[in-house]
Amino acid sequence: MGQIVGSFGLKGWVKVKSFAETPDSLGVFPTWIVSTKDGWRDIALEDFEVHSKGPVAKLQGVDDRDAADALRGAQVAVTREDLGEAEEGTLYWVDLVGLEVVDEEGRRLGEVEGLFETGETSVLVVKGVKERLIPFVPQYVKAVDREAGRITVDWKADYDP
Repeated sequence: MGQIVGSFGLKGWVKVKSFAETPDSLGVFPTWIVSTKDGWRDIALEDFEVHSKGPVAKLQGVDDRDAADALRGAQVAVTREDLGEAEEGTLYWVDLVGLEVVDEEGRRLGEVEGLFETGETSVLVVKGVKERLIPFVPQYVKAVDREAGRITVDWKADYDP
């Protein structure tokens, strides 16, 4: 959902890069799962604000600049259950990971290993015999069937990655 990019002020606030659709999205979750040097840990969110340069957060137990700096680079996640159901016509990336990807003739191209943003477009990372990077746009992604665990794409098996 995001990444802690540094400290903000002297009282333990952290600057956050949000990977969500809107910068304030992380502020609705009362608990974050944060990757620390000792592993993933649940940390309660005490306060959250969106400033002109992006979101900042106050996490429980992070009470000074040194503690905030120690979290620089930490990934921020929430449980899938906390996300709830996606709105009509939208998908959560996490729900696409692991889905089988087939071409329009039903030939298997691989599985979704992840996604990333290129600015305007999300890109599926599909692992099979070879890795494929398929833009997640209607021109290429023809259907997503979560119940069947399949994404159908207009992409040929012999296209170069």
